[in-house]
Amino acid sequence: MSRRDTLAATPPVTLYHDGDCPLCQREVAWLERHPRRARVALVDIQAPDFDATAQGRTFEEMMGRLHLQDARGHWYIGMDASRALYAVLGYQRLVWLSTLPGLAGLMDAGYRWFARRRVRLGRWLEKRRR
Repeated sequence: MSRRDTLAATPPVTLYHDGDCPLCQREVAWLERHPRRARVALVDIQAPDFDATAQGRTFEEMMGRLHLQDARGHWYIGMDASRALYAVLGYQRLVWLSTLPGLAGLMDAGYRWFARRRVRLGRWLEKRRR
C-alpha cells in the first residue's frame, strides 16, 4: 500500500486510541466536536472490555502505534492511520501534501518519535499548564 492509498480510506472508520494518553485524549475531544464526527467511531483500547485479539492484533501492537480500520476492512497503522483519518474528515489536500517525497519520510519519522514518547510528552504538557 502506498501512502497515497490513505486518501481512499472509506468512511466510516474506526479509530483505536489510547484513552490513558493525555495527548490522545485531546485529539479525541477535538474529534468528538468535529462537524464530520459521524464518519469516525472511537474505540479506547484501554477500556476494560477491549480485546485486541478480536481485531487480529495484540494489545502491545496497538499501544505502539495508532490503528484505524476503514469501512472496507483496510487497516492503516501509524502515520498512515493519521493520514486516513484526516482524509475521511475532509482534509485531502493536507494528506496529499504529507505524502510528498521527502516530507512523507520526515512525517513518518516524526510520528515514530512521537508515538514512543506520547504519554511522557502529554504528562509534561499537563504539568506546564497547571
